[in-house]
Amino acid sequence: MAIVKLSTTERRRASAFVTCLGLALFAWVATVLSSSYNYKVKEILIFKNAPQKRAFHSLQSDTVLVTVKGSGWQMLLSKINEQNRVIKVDLSKLDSEAYVVLSTQLAAINAEKAVDNVITAITPDTLYFDFTNRSVRRVPVQLVKSIRYQQQFAQSGNAVIKPAYVTISGPSNRIDKIKYWRTDSLSLKNIGENISTQVNLEASEEGNISIYPKTVQVNIPVDEFTEKTLALPVKLIGNIDFFNVKLFPQKVNVTFTTALSSFADINETLFEAQADLNLWRVYGYNTLPVKITRLPAFCKVVNIEPQNIDFIVKK
Repeated sequence: MAIVKLSTTERRRASAFVTCLGLALFAWVATVLSSSYNYKVKEILIFKNAPQKRAFHSLQSDTVLVTVKGSGWQMLLSKINEQNRVIKVDLSKLDSEAYVVLSTQLAAINAEKAVDNVITAITPDTLYFDFTNRSVRRVPVQLVKSIRYQQQFAQSGNAVIKPAYVTISGPSNRIDKIKYWRTDSLSLKNIGENISTQVNLEASEEGNISIYPKTVQVNIPVDEFTEKTLALPVKLIGNIDFFNVKLFPQKVNVTFTTALSSFADINETLFEAQADLNLWRVYGYNTLPVKITRLPAFCKVVNIEPQNIDFIVKK
């Protein structure tokens, strides 16, 4: 293949041509993207000013097709920008009517948008609702948490949630099935002290269910943990024939973790160790494994010594 050799002057002319072509192309793209276009996107409906005396249920999807007037840049970015893809619909007219016309709220909807593109139409334009009896009840709050503690630290007591109950209202057939209401996930790392924070309640997936309040105060005691060992008597269970049974040994050493603040108060009366004679009677065990069936909250068994005990049965 022949190689074309250009002189210095020709290379300069070629470089100038390519530069001018690139600038022209950039100017054309900028002009095209700066022009105004009508394009369609899907947006999610969020309801506000819901009627307090009427429970409602939307008869259509919570997603609508929106016609937007904006620049080519905005049309291009609409494929990746989801931050503003919500429409807040005012339901105050549902106190007297069974439908809402979205075209009458376009000015208010556009006023709440953070970008310059303007919504010109929404499909469907009219939302219809079904109404049922409205119920109000109080349900307990369930804390959702994912907490990672510093080494040797852990939760040392029950979490305190204030208020412990929230008030929910909505259609009777839905409200009556709700037994509790979850919080948003409380995610914390490297914790080595008591936790005191506000947590939002999980948002309702249905616009006709309201929650009050929407946040709760959560307090979780945290303490440093250490190990402690106690000698516990073994309680024999499953002796349905009332045999005379001798256990060897009669006590086992149980090592467990406990909070430093509770170390002095933890004693053997708070524990119970058991061995089940049914394991010998039914399955022929030669030794009986020891299980801790009762221990203080937030204590964790580390080791039982011995884990199995011998026994003699005198019939």
